[in-house]
Amino acid sequence: MDKLRFAVAGLGRIGKIHLDNLLHMDNVKVVAVTDPQKESMQYAKDLGIPTVATYEDLLGYPEVDAIIICTPTDTHAAYVEKAAIAGKHVFCEKPLDLDLKRVVEVLEIVEKTQVNLMIGFNRRFDPEFTKVKDSVKSGQVGEPHLVKITSRDPGAPPVSYIEQSGGLFLDMTIHDFDMARFVVGKEVKEVYAKGAVLVDEAIGKAGDIDTAIVTLTYADGTMAVIDNSREAAYGYDQRVEVFGSEGMVQGNNNLLNNHRLYNKDGIHGALPLHFFLERYAQAYKAEMQSFVDALTGDCDIPVGGEDGLLSLKIGLAAKKSLQENRPVQLEEIK
Repeated sequence: MDKLRFAVAGLGRIGKIHLDNLLHMDNVKVVAVTDPQKESMQYAKDLGIPTVATYEDLLGYPEVDAIIICTPTDTHAAYVEKAAIAGKHVFCEKPLDLDLKRVVEVLEIVEKTQVNLMIGFNRRFDPEFTKVKDSVKSGQVGEPHLVKITSRDPGAPPVSYIEQSGGLFLDMTIHDFDMARFVVGKEVKEVYAKGAVLVDEAIGKAGDIDTAIVTLTYADGTMAVIDNSREAAYGYDQRVEVFGSEGMVQGNNNLLNNHRLYNKDGIHGALPLHFFLERYAQAYKAEMQSFVDALTGDCDIPVGGEDGLLSLKIGLAAKKSLQENRPVQLEEIK
């Protein structure tokens, strides 16, 4: 089989992860990359990959089957749109855009052009969370009643990042909104969010929160609870639990090691892996392999534009709930 020809737009932390994973796939060839930073372009050149100056140059590159978009959020919609019109398949990091109507416009173009679009919700591909999903799907916990998701970062990002990120719900919790749908295969109908500034008052001055509890109600009346914090002193805390009529399944943190010391002072163990780059290293590999497999016809796109749209709607409902201090029906978000 001929190799799939990929291009990568954006070589920040995520872009470099995707690039390195692509370079280790036998049926893929990376033919071009672009990034506005000279250091990032040099990173690609050192790997022997051709570089181009702009995204438009990338689209005009004669041999590109698919584009990986890892650029800032405010470029995603336009870049996906242009790629679709050019007939290129697209993998785009979340979110597609922060404006719901703009996302709908882009998805209409994607549907019209019939290109494949995958959204980067990498946590679906984490081995721990995949086992939770599989246990629920196979009926091992019976009928799901409650979902609990914990997502806490080891430290808050710079305020300059928060100001352009869309806020905690659209930047951080959006992964958890996707996970809430994914693990039980149910759709959300109501969102109730409470939030506070407990970590850094500068985050509040920037118009955001750093600590939150979100309660989701699914269409069948079952519920999910998500707790978020921008700062956990002990590391990157990522857990999922589904409680059902026949039992419970949990996906827990990955630790630096599994050793335990037992002595008179207590039981001592390792901390969780410190950040998402380490915690989700396997997930990023599996995610990109899944995209490649979809393009070769081995499976369907596992996380499509509609998944991105629904998670964005839940995030916007959470923001509205926080602002108005009330439960918000998802049908209100249009």
